[in-house]
Amino acid sequence: MKRRSTGKVLAAAVALAAAGAAAYLCLWPVPAEPVAWPAPRPPGYEGPHAPNTRLAGLHRIDIGSDFGPEHIALGPDGKLYAAMTSGTLLRMDADGGRREVLADTGGRVLGFDFDAQGRMLAADAMKGLLAIGRDGRVELLADRVGPDDPIRYANSVAVAPDGTVYFTDASSRFAPSHWGGTYEASVLDILEQAATGRVLAHDPVTHGTRVVARGFSFANGIALSADGRTLFVAETGRYRIWKLDAAARGIDVQRATPQARVLLDNLPGYPDNLMRGRDGRIWVGLFKPRNPAADSLAERPFLRKVLLRLPRAWLPLGKPYGHVFAIDEDGRIVEDLQDPTGAYPETTGATETAQRLYIHSLHAPAIGWLALTPVSSTVPTR
Repeated sequence: MKRRSTGKVLAAAVALAAAGAAAYLCLWPVPAEPVAWPAPRPPGYEGPHAPNTRLAGLHRIDIGSDFGPEHIALGPDGKLYAAMTSGTLLRMDADGGRREVLADTGGRVLGFDFDAQGRMLAADAMKGLLAIGRDGRVELLADRVGPDDPIRYANSVAVAPDGTVYFTDASSRFAPSHWGGTYEASVLDILEQAATGRVLAHDPVTHGTRVVARGFSFANGIALSADGRTLFVAETGRYRIWKLDAAARGIDVQRATPQARVLLDNLPGYPDNLMRGRDGRIWVGLFKPRNPAADSLAERPFLRKVLLRLPRAWLPLGKPYGHVFAIDEDGRIVEDLQDPTGAYPETTGATETAQRLYIHSLHAPAIGWLALTPVSSTVPTR
């Protein structure tokens, strides 16, 4: 009788725990309100993205105790600059020698470029648009578009020949400073799919900031055409790259407009940084390959809301896979470098010089690079 009674108690406890877990997964409040969207079927690695190992065996530049060189660029002084997870900006010789800390913004710089005066213009996800002098002095240029319109997630920067600073605001909903960092804010934005990312322009003369275009699902990397009239923008949450008229004002890319079109769609991974290279190339980093399980939830917003209640380690993310590629301004793929082992993690972009191709990363403990002597051969175009 006692055993039967104990069994009933255990069964009741299990049932109660199951009911509690179900209630948590279905009802616990989360900050995002996912919406359905028609995800295209993943193309896999084929055609110009056929598997290869051209990114394997990277040389590495030591960065001390820092990690996560999310963005790397060569400055007008010939020095190599890199933005770290810690908030520091490193400056060094092109081979990694004479490394020093240029500045610590106290936030997280995700992208930067240089103006005609040699200043670094940096998109800090926690702070906004910053100017950083060669002496390391940090100045806030913009943290809002209007009095009631904050810049929540500054991400990437491209400086035009006329001095206009174009930069992305990845999400108008989720600020890394309020949601535990850049990763958590990006997860919330991409799983929600409300497409609140935008491209902004800062005028260095009037000091005003305006909206160029909105309606992106996590607006990420940005680059300018050779003539400075066109913007290229990586839309991470929907696996594509846009081509925009740099003179546009307040357009919504969710609505048909001659000032914006999708240049590359249905990429095999999540596009991140866009970087101008040599001979007209624009380099693209895919920090993770797509996961079919994630795409299968595109039109199931309720299940994506359930996912937000689970530990982040349970999210259906793609496996580690190194991948950068280059396009021309018409969207033709002219270079493709991969490392299926993912030994250098989360390849967010590539910076090309005459001698080297530096590889950006979200979490790598070093700067990876390949020798370019000569520039590697092109892959078949589409």
